[in-house]
Amino acid sequence: MKTTNTNQSLLARSMAAVWHPCTQMKRHETLPLVPIARADGIWLTDCNGRRFIDGVSSWWVNLFGHNEPRIKAAISTQMNSLEHVMLAGFTHEPVVHLSEQLGELTGLGHAFYGSDGASATEIALKMAAHFWLNIGLPEKNRFVYLADSYHGETAGALSVTDVPIFRTAYAPLVRENFSVLSPDPRLAAEEETAEQYTARALADLERVLQNHADEIAALIIEPLVQGAVGMAMYDPVYLTQARILCDKYQVLLIADEIAVGFGRTGSMFACEQAAIKPDLICLSKGITGGYLPLAVVLCTDVIYQAFYADDTAKAFLHSHSYTGNALACAAALATLQIFRDDDVIVQNRIKAAAMNQVFAPLKAHPRVQHWRQRGMIWAFDVVDAPPGFAQKYFQNALNAGVLLRPVGNTVYFMPPYIIDLAQTEQLTSAALLALEASLQA
Repeated sequence: MKTTNTNQSLLARSMAAVWHPCTQMKRHETLPLVPIARADGIWLTDCNGRRFIDGVSSWWVNLFGHNEPRIKAAISTQMNSLEHVMLAGFTHEPVVHLSEQLGELTGLGHAFYGSDGASATEIALKMAAHFWLNIGLPEKNRFVYLADSYHGETAGALSVTDVPIFRTAYAPLVRENFSVLSPDPRLAAEEETAEQYTARALADLERVLQNHADEIAALIIEPLVQGAVGMAMYDPVYLTQARILCDKYQVLLIADEIAVGFGRTGSMFACEQAAIKPDLICLSKGITGGYLPLAVVLCTDVIYQAFYADDTAKAFLHSHSYTGNALACAAALATLQIFRDDDVIVQNRIKAAAMNQVFAPLKAHPRVQHWRQRGMIWAFDVVDAPPGFAQKYFQNALNAGVLLRPVGNTVYFMPPYIIDLAQTEQLTSAALLALEASLQA
């Protein structure tokens, strides 16, 4: 009884004091918040002792499970020497070491740090436009983005985000940029093959670049998987050709690998599968293994050199108070070490193939279509999903012991990489139970 009363008090206090993200708060009058007390591995445990498989890695950030001892130890060790110092005019070993390692992994350099994905997008957009200004082409200050794309919810990021529920209310604050066809093959016409649709999407991109190259600073793109639209997965050939078109029309290419980087798509970075190098890359989410907020943008030497001058106005005068935080950098360095020590990319490919077999009954469900997988991301669409499906499924999945958060009629899995086959079976069974329950009238 005491635990229940304590939970009710915590929920009441949260409703009274906390404005929760991406939430219509009034819904929590009938759909209570879930009070989480602790987490370990792939499990979240609430204040009543109920356990949930974290099937979405806590909004895609957790790579190696909760309570990961190696990341915890790295943060603890770093706390003994330096927790934070401003990065303007100062530097420290963790941020230098991390920048060196990220440079080796991406082939890009001079890491500029922020705190989260949206701040990385803002940095990249400003950096791209300022680059053209510095080399004498100030009119190149607009951007191209894919239809249905998501790059964050700050004002600049919203100008290249195409999700109406996030963008419409703030339209007066948002600058108009150029939207082009998404390469999502689900959008192909009945008579089109996926290859033909990809060609049509590329033709649309070239049309916009050809007509507006003199005012476009960059194309920004989520490589291989567009997350917020429902895990839209597309062929790497689109990326390969987009790189060629950007070069042809002298437009920078920004790869937003915030959600898809650090092994999510089956390679360390999604761009690798298209054998391309972007001009700027945005990284966040999994960079610290899910422990601390951190974001980074890396760029080519050509871009960096355009800012390197005696004139202060040519400098990139952008900053965050916690830029390059030493504790977050230590967590990121531990995360990269785990990739090396555990041979994570190779092991994930083996694991994903085995998990595909476990997911087979779900894939065969008559109301499931467009089953898709890339790396450690799985998704499917639900045919004739009833109104309010996403909310119903979320609640039914919790009742079955799993955290899953559908996007519209799309259910997706993005679990921590440590998930095993027995836990995958639990995830599959719960997903099926939630699906059946959510399809009831």
